[in-house]
Amino acid sequence: MKQGTTIMTLDNGYHLWTNTQGTGDIHLLCLHGGPGGTHEYWENFAEELGKQGLNVTVHMYDQLGSFYSDQPDYSDKATADKYLTYEYFLDEVEEVRQKLGIDNFYLIGQSWGGLLVQEYAAKYGDHLKGAIVSSMVDEIDEYVTHINKVREEALPAEEVKFMQSCEAKNDYDNDRYQADVDVLNRGYVDRKQPPAIAHLISTMATPVYNAFQGDNEFVITGKLKDWHFRDHLKDIKVPTLLTFGEHETMPLDTARTMQKLIPHARLETTPDGGHHHMIDNAPVYFDHLAKFIKDVESGNFND
Repeated sequence: MKQGTTIMTLDNGYHLWTNTQGTGDIHLLCLHGGPGGTHEYWENFAEELGKQGLNVTVHMYDQLGSFYSDQPDYSDKATADKYLTYEYFLDEVEEVRQKLGIDNFYLIGQSWGGLLVQEYAAKYGDHLKGAIVSSMVDEIDEYVTHINKVREEALPAEEVKFMQSCEAKNDYDNDRYQADVDVLNRGYVDRKQPPAIAHLISTMATPVYNAFQGDNEFVITGKLKDWHFRDHLKDIKVPTLLTFGEHETMPLDTARTMQKLIPHARLETTPDGGHHHMIDNAPVYFDHLAKFIKDVESGNFND
């Protein structure tokens, strides 16, 4: 299997940036968040799992519209209607799997990617050895309730009211509003503020992010506000790891509910970790991930 970066041509004619690292018989396919984010927090996964005694071939890619892959003209309504859908991104995962030539593999997704893992495991679970949902819930309403509570606890009351007034007016570019978002990001998203994934320009695919999420992590105005998957958790039959940061944008109570409803699920939390806890507290995160893979590989996984 070719190592390093390749450009994959999809059946629809668009191109995706992909990267493969490692040579092991265990395969891990990684789905980034956003939606509209990039692959970069997966870059060291083969190396970190190697430190845990696992030889894993790690595959990552930028989803359609993201920074390193093709970016359709979403201002064209027909294009947006075709490609800015859950169905498109779910089927894109399956096409990438086929074109990589992998099967009986592990699928990990962060945030939005964790949504896709849930949907993929329910629909295409026959191809999976295990599923890893990193920082994503199954019921968006519970996220909204939690994120508002987080905001009220983290900011002075006047700043919460100011943010709410900006949101009512769609005034998201306001400097004071964005300063409040930065405070919340530092507390609950990127607690470590890693320089390694910083860029001189924004690499977020804003049209994709806006279509599903909205302006920022703390307000949902896009399609995600109507996402509910709880009734389908029973359809996830493969061993599943739910991994969340201790200081999350995502509610841990919901994660506990997911653990109960997914037939074979384990929940792990990362101390002092935020939404990107693979960076905030990497040693604990990778210890949990490696233990899960080792347990599944050895047949010793238990719920």
